[in-house]
Amino acid sequence: MLNETKKYLQLLNRQYYDCYGKVAKVVGLTIESVGPEAKLNDLCRIYLDDSGNNAEYVMAEVVGFRDMRLILMPFDNTEGISVGCVVKNTGKPLMVKVGDSLLGHTVDGIGRPTDDVVEYDDLKEYPVDALPPDPMRRSIIHDVLPLGVKAVDGLITVGKGQRIGIFAGSGVGKSTLLGMFARNTRADVNVVALIGERGREVREFIERDLGEEGMKRSVVVVATSDKPALIRNKAAKTATAIAEYFRDQGKDVLLMMDSLTRFSMAQREMGLASGEPPVTRGYPPSVYSEMPKILERAGTSDKGSITGLYTVLVDGDDFNEPITDTARSILDGHIMLNRRLSHKNHYPAIDILQSISRVMGAITSERHKELAGRLKTVMATYNEAEDLINIGAYKEGSNKDIDYSIKKIKEVNEFLCQKTTEKFSFENELNLLAGVFDEEYEVNNNLNTASIDNVDDNVDSNVDDDIDATEASDFIDEPNIQEEI
Repeated sequence: MLNETKKYLQLLNRQYYDCYGKVAKVVGLTIESVGPEAKLNDLCRIYLDDSGNNAEYVMAEVVGFRDMRLILMPFDNTEGISVGCVVKNTGKPLMVKVGDSLLGHTVDGIGRPTDDVVEYDDLKEYPVDALPPDPMRRSIIHDVLPLGVKAVDGLITVGKGQRIGIFAGSGVGKSTLLGMFARNTRADVNVVALIGERGREVREFIERDLGEEGMKRSVVVVATSDKPALIRNKAAKTATAIAEYFRDQGKDVLLMMDSLTRFSMAQREMGLASGEPPVTRGYPPSVYSEMPKILERAGTSDKGSITGLYTVLVDGDDFNEPITDTARSILDGHIMLNRRLSHKNHYPAIDILQSISRVMGAITSERHKELAGRLKTVMATYNEAEDLINIGAYKEGSNKDIDYSIKKIKEVNEFLCQKTTEKFSFENELNLLAGVFDEEYEVNNNLNTASIDNVDDNVDSNVDDDIDATEASDFIDEPNIQEEI
């Protein structure tokens, strides 16, 4: 009886007629139509003639309402759309097809494969606009996710489910660093979102930076700078939805987005076109509400994890500009790239003293933290005295800490620099970090303060024996800088 009642209610709620609207106005990025009935984020078809029977149509999304009219934003160019064109509501929000067969392929900003070789048999639909996981059901970050870059793994250690930003001006090496992460990481799946990139750079990133090895376990979402603002905006959400699918399969996913700034710029275009008022530096309020929504979707869940790496293009190298400042306040850490270091051919150009991982203290051993702190102390001491050293005003013996930093700065810089083709295991990186101070990174089998899962024995390493990093801790007493001199 209950099932029959449900069927009856479904029949009553079913719409037995098609409801159409008509285009009334086209202004800039937006289209206004009188009807049909629709909800925010519904997809509509705009037919390129006034009959509604033509197979040619442009897909658009409802982004707002004004004076009893729909405000639509198209996914494609507005060429061919005129006043009187028929608008039909599909009654559905944007969904993206996801599945294991996407691995090794590229898709556009709304999830359509660009190489036409994806098998659709195992694909299922996921919502592009989804809610973040319940904070009370998120697991605590306690495992290290090695990224294969010494400076990051050793001094800005990233955990599974962490969200971290890569901040830099243009041309300092953000995309190259992402490519190194994608090739060297121990994550199960990479999802790469290239948002607002130059068309020339897309294949360069896939073939040169990502490489064949990285592409095998990656899905690349591409929305170049010439695409409409809606496509660029949705590309970030599409990539996140794909990452969410793999997280729901219990996998550890590395989500890399280049860049969060261009996502914000696309949201600015959409907001201003929809009638929002500009506020700080011309960004409408929706930018500052959409950014935390998409960033909070990454992280851990009760099934798997999404580790988010988001590049932020710093406007005019001003690290206090609104997008940079807002992103830094939301993320779980930041990697700052320094143009001055790139001018010195120091790559990756990571400014270690300005960078931080907010979860490093909870996922690394005491020994690891001690070595990282000592290296940072050497760098800070040398940087403070660098001008005096360069002009010859500093006399050896005046300050023991400065003398020690001068002695060690070459080894420090050698540890921080890395060729794009070099690959290190996490255990080897810790030994190299200890080697800066002419020591070894030993393991105490009785302690368990750092954890690394799924150690890959095939990762290039100069260490004779693989180290079980789940037992990476050593509380032996180490002399401080003063005592070592």
